Amino acid sequence: MQEKQIAVIGGGPAGMMAALAAARQGAQVTLIDRNRTLGRKLRITGKGRCNVANDCTAEEVLRHIPRNSRFLYSALSQFSPEDVRQFFEQLGVPLKTERGNRMFPVSDHAHDVADALVKALREEGVTVRTGRVAALLTAHGAVSGLKLESGERLRAQAAVIATGGLSYPATGSTGDGYRLAKMAGHTIAEPRASLVPLEAEHCCAALQGLSLRNVAICVRNQEGKPLYRDFGELLFTHFGLSGPLVLSASAHMRDFSREHYRIEIDLKPALDEKTLDARLLRDFQQNNNRGFQNSLHGLLPRLLIPEVVRRSGIPPETRIHDITRQQRQQLLRVLKCFTVEITGPRPVRDAIITSGGVTVSEVNPATMASKRLPGLYFAGEVLDVDGYTGGFNLQIAWSTGYAAGCWAAWDPVPGQEG
Repeated sequence: MQEKQIAVIGGGPAGMMAALAAARQGAQVTLIDRNRTLGRKLRITGKGRCNVANDCTAEEVLRHIPRNSRFLYSALSQFSPEDVRQFFEQLGVPLKTERGNRMFPVSDHAHDVADALVKALREEGVTVRTGRVAALLTAHGAVSGLKLESGERLRAQAAVIATGGLSYPATGSTGDGYRLAKMAGHTIAEPRASLVPLEAEHCCAALQGLSLRNVAICVRNQEGKPLYRDFGELLFTHFGLSGPLVLSASAHMRDFSREHYRIEIDLKPALDEKTLDARLLRDFQQNNNRGFQNSLHGLLPRLLIPEVVRRSGIPPETRIHDITRQQRQQLLRVLKCFTVEITGPRPVRDAIITSGGVTVSEVNPATMASKRLPGLYFAGEVLDVDGYTGGFNLQIAWSTGYAAGCWAAWDPVPGQEG
């Protein structure tokens, strides 16, 4: 029997996994990507270390997918986090588990992950082409091939769209998958930024460049309801806030059109209020005759002092011995709850991932097959699913890519069943 011809559009993690899975099922696979180097976004993820997945159960993964998580149940059962570990170990990339069950390559190099996938593609005989897909070709109501922007046509009995979303457009994620999906009759949930820096009130500009480590945050909506808490590192920028804590927090701020959000920063999370008050008293005794603003250098970073002083309401020139207990308590409140009003997310091009995409009700969750066009499959960020930080978005890519590739190879060619 002649090998089934499959075209995979997109050379990111989902696309490379789909191509590998299909090739290992005996299909003749062509992978088309706009970049000469496959996995460009994968190579920079995790600050160049690549948080490959999360060392947890499939059920735990689903709890970290805020949008359409149940859609992924079957895909995760086909390719779980443990399968990811075994897969990369077989490719010669052993993984290690760090804080938060995040799995990284032992080498700490994202390039090792991407290069291992590229090598595997070559060993499995996958043909890699550089180009942009202009359109899907159809015959008898099913996929029959692709038309490239150059005008060249490629035959295929199945196609997998794994083009990513709109984040990091320099890596090739420019929304091509949405365009192709629409041409096939699919509905696109409006793409928006997730895991993205946040724009905030003007005070952040004065703190530009300040990085705070070992702080705790709480995200609250306009009713004061806590939506997310975490501990770690954040960065003040000219536009607002960034850093690992903020990117994670942004995934919980999902409706800026109707909600207003604020972030409360605990600058001293290791100290409860009673212990911190004792620390303040001790510092004040050591600086008894100094001005208030000049007595905080042992407590706070230099850039942060003027803003904390302003928020405390204590005149900066006040002598320490003149500060009242009430004033000290106000300073304590600022240190334990330094609030930043969020005005919105940065543009989607600045996001790590895109939320939104191909509506999952139009996709078979077991096979990733289109319900609109036989022979068409989807994988990865182009789908309307997204996760929190911690390796969950790459898990989505691996699992959906594996399912799409396998089923694209297994499903009978329309019109040739039986």
